[in-house]
Formats: sequence, structure tokens, C-alpha cells
Amino acid sequence: MSNNRDNYWDDEDEDDDFTPSYESETDLVKKLRKALKSEQKRNKELESSLGELSKSQRERILKDVFASRGVNPKVAAFVPNDLDASEDAIAAWLDQNADVFGFEVQPQQEVSQQDVAALRQMDAVTHGALSPDKSEDLAFRINNAGSEDEILKLIYGSQS
Repeated sequence: MSNNRDNYWDDEDEDDDFTPSYESETDLVKKLRKALKSEQKRNKELESSLGELSKSQRERILKDVFASRGVNPKVAAFVPNDLDASEDAIAAWLDQNADVFGFEVQPQQEVSQQDVAALRQMDAVTHGALSPDKSEDLAFRINNAGSEDEILKLIYGSQS
């Protein structure tokens, strides 16, 4: 070491990043490195295919939402990449930016009175009907009845 305090480190200390090389690697180490390389390659392939599938799924969802709303598909170029690729998120984005792209937000269509009447009629018909779970329960009770009187009571009710 020299007496000069400005140059405190010796030249010998600068070779700290030395990595030893092993001349005789074992077969196990070679096999592990080969396996690691093949797994890394497989991982990259899977990541690229996932990226492609995600991109194609996003494009399909955009196309479907735009078609259902009657929006020009060229607007898809302006949809932000960080926007969630769900129909609800894209529809909300379209509603927010409808005036920018020159289309109108379609209001929700109300159910017609004729449909409401038909639904009420169906509800009235099925209100007192025997549901499948009740019929299975009845069959179960008939099969487990201990006597003829119990079966008759189940069939005719407690009127006898």
C-alpha cells in the first residue's frame, strides 16, 4: 500500500467480481442447464401465445360490442389499451365518448305491456303447479309408506 491517501484501494482489490470456472462440470450440472434452457424457451413460447390469445380475444370483444351498438369498427383504434376487455367496460367507455365519435347512446328499451301481460299469465299458471322437487318428495313418501292407510292418506290428503 502506498502512502498516498487519495488512492486508498490497491489494484489487487479491484478483481472482486471474479467468477471461478469449473473445468470438469458433472453431467448433472449439464443436464440441469439444458433443462433450464428448454424450460425458459417453453416459458417464452407460452407467454407469446398468451399475449396473442389475449389480443385476439380483446379484438373479438371490441368487434362484438361495436357491432351490437352499431358503431363503426374503426373506433376500436381509439380504445385505450389499459381498458378492461369486458363488454361492460367497453360499453361504458362507448357511452362516455359517444359524442366524440358522433353516435348516440341507445336508451334501454322498456318491456312492452303485451310482454308484461304474458309474463303475468305464465306466473299465474305456474303459481299453484307441482314443481319437480315436490313430485320427487311425494314419490319418496309413497315409497317409504309403511301401510296402505299412509299411501291413501298421501294420495287423497287428510280428507278421509
